[in-house]
Amino acid sequence: MRRIRVMIVGRHPLILQGLSSVLGAQRDFRIAARCGDAASYVEAVRICVPDITLLEISMPDIGGLEILAIASSKNLPTRLVLFTASAEDRDLQSLAAAGAHAVIPQDVDPEILVQILRQVADGQRLLPPSLSDQVVFPAQGAVAEKALLALTDRERQIMRLASEGLSNKEIGRRLNITDGTIKVHLHHIFQKLDVSNRTALATLVHIPK
Repeated sequence: MRRIRVMIVGRHPLILQGLSSVLGAQRDFRIAARCGDAASYVEAVRICVPDITLLEISMPDIGGLEILAIASSKNLPTRLVLFTASAEDRDLQSLAAAGAHAVIPQDVDPEILVQILRQVADGQRLLPPSLSDQVVFPAQGAVAEKALLALTDRERQIMRLASEGLSNKEIGRRLNITDGTIKVHLHHIFQKLDVSNRTALATLVHIPK
């Protein structure tokens, strides 16, 4: 069985330990290394060659965009996933353009974290290069049904509420999760269903239970 090698970089010991515990409990993951500062991460990547680097975006010594720039300039052999307390739409676009494969909120459910990292390990980029206002309607019939089945239970909840016209704040209050988490989930839903905005999302009136 292939094991996904993950390096975790973060300034908070609890985050480092928590992520290590979640991923270490999965048979297909292996913790390649843990770093408490971003300055040592470049050398650690070269030594450990992780498939994925899961990095806390608010490091004291260097920012997320700077780290992405370094990774790109040095052609580091790892896919970068950023771990953040919040994510605005403009931040997601900037991080995607700089080479991030995904941005994960700190209050994400552990099973969703694992799912995202598996998708990234398979080569998927879960951040769009840009957010378009163009309405792109999803495929109908069996293709749409299959796409809907790919959604997690949480994604289906958010899809239903967003399709009813609720704002991110209203969805967050109802589900007791943050705006940043809602935004990340919506990006994943849009990608899985091949739509670009809520108008297109609302056309999917049937959601499998």
